[in-house]
Amino acid sequence: MRILIIGGTKFVGRHIAEAALGEGHDVTVFHRGSTGAGLFPQATHLTGDRNGDLGALSAGEWDATIDVSAYFPRQVRSLAAALGGRGGRGGHYIYISSTSAYKTPVSPGFSEDAPLAELDDPATEEITDETYGGLKVACERAAVELFGAGATTIIRPTYVVGPYDYSYRFTWWVERIARGGDVLAPGGQDDPIQVIDARDMGRWIVSLAERSVTGIFHAASPPPPFGFGDLLEAIAAEVAPAGTRLTWVEADFLREFGESAETIPLWPGGDSERDINTADPSRAYAAGLSPRPIRQTIADVHAAGLTAGSPPPEGVGLTPEREAQLLAAWRAIQAAGPDQP
Repeated sequence: MRILIIGGTKFVGRHIAEAALGEGHDVTVFHRGSTGAGLFPQATHLTGDRNGDLGALSAGEWDATIDVSAYFPRQVRSLAAALGGRGGRGGHYIYISSTSAYKTPVSPGFSEDAPLAELDDPATEEITDETYGGLKVACERAAVELFGAGATTIIRPTYVVGPYDYSYRFTWWVERIARGGDVLAPGGQDDPIQVIDARDMGRWIVSLAERSVTGIFHAASPPPPFGFGDLLEAIAAEVAPAGTRLTWVEADFLREFGESAETIPLWPGGDSERDINTADPSRAYAAGLSPRPIRQTIADVHAAGLTAGSPPPEGVGLTPEREAQLLAAWRAIQAAGPDQP
């Protein structure tokens, strides 16, 4: 089949493109040309800017369009206009949204029918922690309006991980534990967390397009309950050298020292809406999502990091000096005893 991917050269889009090409599909990737020029020589490359120049899409026709890069509803609207919208040249429309689309707090184990976030200012062009989810909801609604509910699929992933993850959040934990020593483990071991390997999500999304499956689905793994302790223990079992120790440090202590989910990647205890990491993936599993074991993802991420040999992005995760400082302060408090200030 003919598949158009809007943004098919970075991380999630790249894995979707690889999956589609691996299945023998006729793939077109639309991108700005800055990162994908050397990728996928067997695919058709169309260059442009979805914020203004969509002229490269004027002549083609596709059975499915997979959109990984729409953050504002105007981007969905301009794409629909370029492709002819409902019944137009884009075919089945698949939009990658987020579990951030839900109104918080959510109930543990929430389904795709949970209440959604709403924007105070629907016309906002500013992406913040407060607006991101509502903007995704606005994009979803624009998709259904313009492409039709019978031709639209919405994917709401949790944290997406795997090779080429430029956010480096999951990779940071793999590489930190692989260095060994005394590792600061934040908060409680039962703090919920979910991830999804981008390669598994990519193959599944291509299969949804092949089967013309529509609807709304969580892309999350594993089913809850699954704690941050389970995740770090799995990483340690795969990559930690002998003598590595996880030292669990209470969330209140870390917050008092100014740490958060921004400074400690993926830490659910740094997020007041932690239950967003308990999405029920059963609807997606019934539609064919089959995540690989987490330890396989860990091993592959570690191997990719060794091959790349590039330093982590600046500002992601604790520096060794900061981690040592926090651990020393934590040990001092523990040694002083519970009755000490």
